[in-house]
Amino acid sequence: MTEKDYNIIRSKRKSISIEIDRLGQVIVRAPLRAPNYAIKDFVCQKQGWINKHVEKAIDKRLNMIDVVPLTNDELDSLFVQAKQDIPNRVSYYADIMGVDYGRITIRCQKTRWGSCSSKGNLNFNCLLMLAPNDVRDYVIIHELAHRKYMNHSKNFWEEVELIMPDYRDMRRWLKEHGDELMQRVSR
Repeated sequence: MTEKDYNIIRSKRKSISIEIDRLGQVIVRAPLRAPNYAIKDFVCQKQGWINKHVEKAIDKRLNMIDVVPLTNDELDSLFVQAKQDIPNRVSYYADIMGVDYGRITIRCQKTRWGSCSSKGNLNFNCLLMLAPNDVRDYVIIHELAHRKYMNHSKNFWEEVELIMPDYRDMRRWLKEHGDELMQRVSR
């Protein structure tokens, strides 16, 4: 694999990592001062892993060719359901977790299930209404855990696990089926 076969993103980090995006493109994240030869060596060491995951991403994309897009009426219905269901679940879990929050916004997104701003405003994807209830609850718990920890530290994940001990199953479900749901949005 040559340097033209992957994108390098440098930032204030301590180690080199590799990710494969949903299109099967290779992204290398590296410290600002990491020498190019160290990055190239790391990529060469991980070649087997890279090939395996690029192939998975491509297979996943090919399997989604037959995904039926949602109609505007179906999307509108998801928005209505989400606006009724999600705020109630947020309130329920916020009480259990002892956290507060700001506004709740429902959107239709192609890349995110939820987010939490530094001001405590929560955003959720209306497509969560197509996921199992436990998966929807996991995303809500995940975002509310950011009210205590605005990162993905060990403490953050312990907070999520405290409320949902099997959260890893929900994360796996999103990894395996989430793209399929998001591909149903044509707009």
